[in-house]
Amino acid sequence: MMHKILAFILGFFAITSLSAQQAASVPVDDQTKLVTYKEVVTVKGTKDELYVRGIEWINSYFKNPIDVTRTRDRDNGLIKGVARFKTFYNDKDGFKKDGPMIEYALTLEFKEGRYRYVFTDMSRKEASRQAVELWMNTKNPAYNPQWDDYLNQVDAYFKTTIAGLKKAMEPAVKKDDSW
Repeated sequence: MMHKILAFILGFFAITSLSAQQAASVPVDDQTKLVTYKEVVTVKGTKDELYVRGIEWINSYFKNPIDVTRTRDRDNGLIKGVARFKTFYNDKDGFKKDGPMIEYALTLEFKEGRYRYVFTDMSRKEASRQAVELWMNTKNPAYNPQWDDYLNQVDAYFKTTIAGLKKAMEPAVKKDDSW
C-alpha cells in the first residue's frame, strides 16, 4: 500500500513538472516597473551611418515598416514606433491556437560609435489594453498558468529581435577585390 502511495506521489510530481510552464525571467525597469529590454551598444559608425542601418533593419524586419515607425528623425538620430506580434497557446488537445496580440513601443537612438534600443510599454491587444506585467502576478485571482508561457514567448521574441538588430547594426564587411 505504501509503495502505491509513493508511486502515485512521484508520478504526480513527474507529470506536474513536465506540464508546468517555467516563467521567463523578463527584465523589469527599476524606475517604471515595466517589462523593458534596453541596452547601449558600441559599434563602429557615425550617427548617420547607424541611423541608416537602423532604418534598413526596420525595413527588413517588419512586414509594414512605415506603419511601425511613428518618428524617423535622421538629424537627431531617433527612430520611434509601435509594433506588435502574436502569441500562441496549446489547447487541451495539444493544438496550437492564437493567443493575445502583444503591442509594444520601440525606440532606437544613434550617436557616434553607439546606439541604444528600448523595447517597452508592452500590452495585450484585447477588448481593452492590459499591461503584460499583470501576467507576472501569480497571486491575481484570475491567474492562469498559460500566462507563464506567454511571458516566455515575449522573452523569446525580444531576444530574437535584439539579436537581429545587433547583427544588422554591425558595419558591412568590405571585400577586397584587388587580387
